[in-house]
Parts: sequence; structure tokens; C-alpha cells
Amino acid sequence: MQNLFDYFFSIERQRIKLLARAPQGPIKEFLKVPFPDPQQSLAKTPILAVDFETTGLNAKQDKLLSVGYVNINNGLIKLGTSQHSIITSAGEMSKENVIIHQITDSEKAKGSQLEQVVSQLLTDLAGKAMLVHYANIEKSFLQQACMELYGMAPVWPIIDTLALAKKQFDRQQKHYHPSQLRLVNLRADYNLPAHHEHNALNDAIATGELLLALMRHYPQGLHTPLQQFLV
Repeated sequence: MQNLFDYFFSIERQRIKLLARAPQGPIKEFLKVPFPDPQQSLAKTPILAVDFETTGLNAKQDKLLSVGYVNINNGLIKLGTSQHSIITSAGEMSKENVIIHQITDSEKAKGSQLEQVVSQLLTDLAGKAMLVHYANIEKSFLQQACMELYGMAPVWPIIDTLALAKKQFDRQQKHYHPSQLRLVNLRADYNLPAHHEHNALNDAIATGELLLALMRHYPQGLHTPLQQFLV
């Protein structure tokens, strides 16, 4: 538990240090807002469920294709706050990308600029915990985008449903195959319906639903302190 407090206060100190040298604009406005208190309950913590679709797994070589996110407040997924953006970029899509993500070159050409999408995401993420499934993707791609746009990468508190599910398996001393940690398979384990994968907004909502299902296995439910969910 102490490690989680150390982690939180470490990134809070980083936020303050980054704020001092952040350029004017979206990243400075994002860094002005303190992170949620790790001792407050999950119910009182504003959460933004986020998902990225990308051309690959390497943030320095691959590109963001789309961003989807939705707010979660007091255990409720606020569908009216949903945002989904396709990002325009140079070059043609590979056949594999089109098959997986269902984003065509013509749709990409009509998409929004990366700066516009990241700016809006930072605005909506300010003061919230970011919820993702497999944090390495969203963390690395958002940091890389911010480096390109603003010359610096932010920090933020993260809830990762993949990491939470893994902890559940480990606590139960349950043997599992790595494929069981996929979003679609975990949703099935928690009796959640199948969803249309590889759409950023669909996956963000699906991740939010999985968090609420995982939360029911904590004795305090929505009153569980945020610190128990941070990774």
C-alpha cells in the first residue's frame, strides 16, 4: 500500500515540476489541475475511460488512428460524454489495418488533426484518473504525441483493467493463459456481453464496464479507495 502512496505522490510532484516548465496551451492547462486524491473513494473519483487504435505497437514508429473515451462518475458510464475521433495522417493504410480497425484511407483523410484530438483529450482528462486496458499502449502513444506537439510528456494516474484482472488471478492462485487477459475474454469471464472490438469508443466503453464488474469483487465496492485501483 505504501508503494501506491509513493507512486501517487511521485507523479503529483512530477506534475508540479512539469507545470513549471510547460509551454502555454493544452498541456499547461492539463497540468494545472491536481490529480484525484488516492484516498478518496472510487465513487468520488472522476474517471475517463480511454482507448486508442494504432497502426502498430511501437509509439515512436507507428501512428494513432483513432481515439475514443467516455466519462465514468459515481459508478455510472456517462454515454452522453462519449468522444470518438479519427486522426488524419500521411500515407496509405495497410490492408491489415483496414481489416482490423475498419478505418479506410478516405475516412482517415477526413479525420481531425492530431493536435486537435490530443488537445481535446487533455482538456477532458484534466483532474481525472485515466482508465485503460493494457496501459502500455495509451501511455506510450499519448506521451509520444505530447512530445511531438509540446516538447514534453505529461504524467497521470492510471487504472488498468488488465493489471487489475491479473492481480485477481494471482490472489486466487489461479493458472491462466495470457490470452485470458484480453478485454473480450475478461468480459466473458465477468458475464459481460460481447462487443464490437477494435473501435476506440466501443473498447473504451467496454473497459469501463469491465472496471465496474471487477469493482464488485472488492468488499467496499464503489467506496473502495482509489489507491487500490491505481497501477
